[in-house]
Amino acid sequence: MKQDNLTKAFKEMLQQEKFSSQIEIVQALQEQGFSNVNQSKVSRMLTKFGAVRTRNAKSEMVYCLPTEISVPTTCSPLKNLVLDIDYNNAMVVIRTSPGAAQLIARLLDSIGKSEGILGSIAGDDTIFSTPTKECSVKKLHKTIITLFDQEL
Repeated sequence: MKQDNLTKAFKEMLQQEKFSSQIEIVQALQEQGFSNVNQSKVSRMLTKFGAVRTRNAKSEMVYCLPTEISVPTTCSPLKNLVLDIDYNNAMVVIRTSPGAAQLIARLLDSIGKSEGILGSIAGDDTIFSTPTKECSVKKLHKTIITLFDQEL
């Protein structure tokens, strides 16, 4: 039961989009009475729930939980975060709005090998995505363009 309370408090805190470090999250949870929480536990929880650091409305880098980890729909705000998709002989390069690359890369990696995505590496506003052995870079490029309704 106490773990459920910790999970609930943790998720509610991340929805506030105001915590820029793991230490801040630890301190806030300890202030709420979760005395056994440390940085290591917070790090594991961030990974478990897929939290990413992104920019909030005030342009501060903060931890937040992704609200959507599914293929974006036509009106999805995720589509608006992708600015450009291009490729070379080795990989597909996706440019995003500042702070959005990790969220988009997580979406791509969740789609995974069945769609030809071996893996993705994300910075702040750029993603490198590489295809599986069975998928060409050109085919992966087309798949990602289709996913985000970009112009060919």
